[in-house]
Amino acid sequence: MPQDEGVLEQYKRCDGNTRAGFIELKSATVENKQTKFTFESIQPGVFRTTFSSHEHPLPPFPSCERPEADLYKADLRSEGTHVIVVSDDTGSSARLDWTGAPVLTISYNNEILHTDLPHRSYVLDGPGIAHYTRYFKDSMHVGLGEKAAPFDLSGRSFVLSATDSFGYDVHHTDPLYKHIPLLIVTSPKGVVGTFSTSHARGSYAVGSEMDGMWGRFKVYRQDHGGLEQYHFVGRTMQEVVQKYAELVGFPLLVPRWAFGYLAGGMKYSMLDDPPAHEALADFAAKLIEHDIPCSGFQLSSGYTVAETEPKTRNVFTWNHHRFPDPEAFVRSFREKGIRLIANIKPYVLTNHPAYAHLAASGALFIDPNTNTTALTRLWSAGGGESGEGSHIDFTSQAGYTWWYDNVLALRKLGIDCPWNDNNEYTIPSDRWLMSLSSPATSSAVDATTYKRKDVGLWGRALSTALMAKASHDALLAAAPEDRPFVLTRSATAGTMRYACSTWSGDNVTSWSSLQGSTALSLNAGLSLLQNYGHDIGGFEGPQPSPELLLRWVQVGIYGPRFAVNCFKTSMEDNSVGDVIELWMYPEILPEIRKAIKRRYEILPYLYNLMLQSHRTAAPPMRWVGWGYESDGEVWASKALREGEGQFWLGDSLMIGSVFTSGAKNVKVYLPKREEHDAYLNINVPYHYLAAGQWATIDAPLMGSIPVIARVGGAIIVGKPAQTVAPGDLVNEANLPEDDYRGIEIFPRQADKRRQDGLPDVYTWLEDDGISVASVADEAVATCKFEYTSEKDKIAVKFALNAARFEPPWARNGLWVILP
Repeated sequence: MPQDEGVLEQYKRCDGNTRAGFIELKSATVENKQTKFTFESIQPGVFRTTFSSHEHPLPPFPSCERPEADLYKADLRSEGTHVIVVSDDTGSSARLDWTGAPVLTISYNNEILHTDLPHRSYVLDGPGIAHYTRYFKDSMHVGLGEKAAPFDLSGRSFVLSATDSFGYDVHHTDPLYKHIPLLIVTSPKGVVGTFSTSHARGSYAVGSEMDGMWGRFKVYRQDHGGLEQYHFVGRTMQEVVQKYAELVGFPLLVPRWAFGYLAGGMKYSMLDDPPAHEALADFAAKLIEHDIPCSGFQLSSGYTVAETEPKTRNVFTWNHHRFPDPEAFVRSFREKGIRLIANIKPYVLTNHPAYAHLAASGALFIDPNTNTTALTRLWSAGGGESGEGSHIDFTSQAGYTWWYDNVLALRKLGIDCPWNDNNEYTIPSDRWLMSLSSPATSSAVDATTYKRKDVGLWGRALSTALMAKASHDALLAAAPEDRPFVLTRSATAGTMRYACSTWSGDNVTSWSSLQGSTALSLNAGLSLLQNYGHDIGGFEGPQPSPELLLRWVQVGIYGPRFAVNCFKTSMEDNSVGDVIELWMYPEILPEIRKAIKRRYEILPYLYNLMLQSHRTAAPPMRWVGWGYESDGEVWASKALREGEGQFWLGDSLMIGSVFTSGAKNVKVYLPKREEHDAYLNINVPYHYLAAGQWATIDAPLMGSIPVIARVGGAIIVGKPAQTVAPGDLVNEANLPEDDYRGIEIFPRQADKRRQDGLPDVYTWLEDDGISVASVADEAVATCKFEYTSEKDKIAVKFALNAARFEPPWARNGLWVILP
């Protein structure tokens, strides 16, 4: 973007607003320009700032609602005529100095975590703004939704937008698929997160730029409009992420079946001979033949390809040669216990049967150059093939309703989950015009303030969020009792209120891609993309070797989302391609099967983590230093800051990844916060390990990656097979009941008991796994297990608090499993 910076430094406080804790400043008028800056203490440890002008309005449809201010704990005082300080009893404080340009400094327990760059803090920059802040090189910088590995984003620059990055390089490609302008600065001193509510494109230079005069700095650039930011302050990442969730919404619950193995592959739905429905029936039969449980299948867009030329992908249509009876096909998979996840794309090619109607009804964007429907090139058929078409404008009444009605029809057909794909809205011009006529936007817009309808100001990511809302609301209308489940490839901060599951897009088959996948998951989790995963084995590229496929499966079963889906294009065939099948290498099939069944066995543990995520925003996958901020090694080690070699799954399991061919062991760090901390290798040779050290853990290929348990923790387990969720009243597949629970515990050695003498406690949650009603607190069972290691015995205590829901396994008791 061209640079056209203007800094206004003469500000005066306005006394028109008397709201407590609210400061409004206006600059002197220079060349007919005047800027307004506001600061507000919203809640303990949460501050809001805005920076705008007449030509730079605040985001017209911010990605979160403005919260009510809660100032009863805040202490505001003036230090002279141009400085105010706000503090609270949580240790958070903010100092605003407008002697020149406004400078905001945020501290935790008197340690400065964030401060604006004097004389260049808030800047008008052409049609957008820039916000400059100091860069603390010893801190870690994380978040931003989904960014190239490694985990620590320090010293790098990023585009804040989303694109279809097919076959990307996990360590270098930018941008990827998500647009979430949340940057978290974390250190042993404390944590501060800064979040912009705009859907507009922009960029973030996280210490990658510097200047001899200005020193080291970070700069957030927003291409259009004014700035609205929230700052969250706390001692730990958990505190900051939870405060962020309280603003934008906690992660939605996915149905329990979505934690099982999700199959896929574009090839199946692209087949004409044999027709796709027969090929998919054969696939389902092979699952049974090879004894591999499967909970869902991602039906790629081949089912929408036209039967006659031009054979393009036409969303919400069916190819009746490939699928002569869609309803019977859907029913046949449900009868095998396999839910369908159907691919849908938010655009129509000009030959789509509904194109003329949509264009005439105003459902598509408008090109201001022609004042007619905006056209662009869109993916149409095989790999790399395109045709002219248009994107659905979800701010239009016609576009929103058309989409809603068609998702409603898919759900009534028996499709459980709409798969919102290709929804990055990579349109060629920010000048395209939106309708703003749908209730989703018109009710929130002050028409006297916002006369502009350009995509640049409103942000192309807004369409991603509204697409998710339309899909979500249609599911609720079709099945009001069932938990709406929308899979989305792109996402914004607002999207996750409606689409609760996502993945890292079209990754590539390579050891490097496997290596970087953990870092992507960790930053996604901090950004509330917590039901997140990867296409196991790689979406694009060559077929994985037996070793690479097995290593990917071994680590993949410990992620929140486990899916195998791909489109292996080739020069000979860019349409059908090839697929990864878990039985493709007989020599590793027993290990693959063992891993998949272990996935189902620990499903209660995984599902509990998602229930906790919904309540507290704690991500299931966590950086090694999560909860161990006092351990200096987690900050000092470059390998740990990169976040590629290991991760916490909940607070009981440390998982080590193998991403080197031929590796037989892995070095894993075991963090320490208490003197009695210890670990247990739950694979051969099952030995105890001291905390606060690096340990070399065996990782035989025909065995396991490192899986280390925290001594005093536990894992709740079920049957190593697919079971029916308690709330699923229609069990077409006659799946076995979920009537078994075991708890794998990891006792302390007799001479290394807790110094406080207290028992170790593991608490988990259970619900019916599928209904909307189960989200309510009274419909969730709380299970509490306590155990104490003594010289020659283990004393246990268990309590089940079930108000409206009692798990089926409760009548059979809880089995205690020793290592």
